[in-house]
Amino acid sequence: MLEQRYLITHDTAYFYSGTVTLEPHTLLLRPREDHETRIESFSLYITPQCTWRWHRDIEGNSVALATFTQSATQLLIRSRLIISQYNLSPLDFETDDYALWYPFSYTPEDAVVLAPYREVPQEQIELRAWIARFYSAGEAIQTYSLLERLGRFIHDTLRYSLREESGVQNPAQTLSLGTGSCRDFALLFIEAARLLGLAARFVSGYLHAPLMAQFIGSTHAWAEVYLPGAGWKGFDPTLGAIAGRDHIPVAVSRLATSVSPISGSFIGIPGAKMEVNVRVEAL
Repeated sequence: MLEQRYLITHDTAYFYSGTVTLEPHTLLLRPREDHETRIESFSLYITPQCTWRWHRDIEGNSVALATFTQSATQLLIRSRLIISQYNLSPLDFETDDYALWYPFSYTPEDAVVLAPYREVPQEQIELRAWIARFYSAGEAIQTYSLLERLGRFIHDTLRYSLREESGVQNPAQTLSLGTGSCRDFALLFIEAARLLGLAARFVSGYLHAPLMAQFIGSTHAWAEVYLPGAGWKGFDPTLGAIAGRDHIPVAVSRLATSVSPISGSFIGIPGAKMEVNVRVEAL
């Protein structure tokens, strides 16, 4: 079986204004293993000294909960892993006949499980008007072609920007500004897909894009849509393409705000500086 191997190093450092007490931190740093992605090795280094334990959350992500026992003026977290990626032909899939053309209805059994991933946004008027710019209701189109068109339309009509601030813009903000980060584009894709009746979720992970690192970086976000017969398929509106071998998923969620690589808090003097360095190298 053909594969592509990657070495991923993810360094995060927090520098505090004084000595602080660190509350438990949640780490989403270990990629999701399946038939497309396998982890050869994984190591985690954290200072100050702490203990951590692993568990699977409700959406199947590998989560480490780090608990600290001493005060600190800085927090350093490094993960290093080698993975084998087998998703070399992302277009090699088949959709069940009933879902080949849009619109279609999920089976009653699937609809129950997929309900949280189909919740439509409260503000729909602007988003519906935007969707009408690339899709006319009643148009005969294959489901995959519609999703491809959605991702390409975001890529072609909106401007990518590397936003340093945390959080995710809602679709109305992204459309009004005409610009956004990868996570903003992913959320726009997701809410548009849900408004079209499709189940979609948010993905955070790594992207191997050495020629584009100055624009996109190596941490990345994209969307997945559930296609009967094919399963969850990734679409990257930042690139305007289907997710493939260069996309390494770490965590998925129905909510775009639930999959930060590191989250936690501290008790002490307010203020902290964060530095992140991520490298994704093909082996």
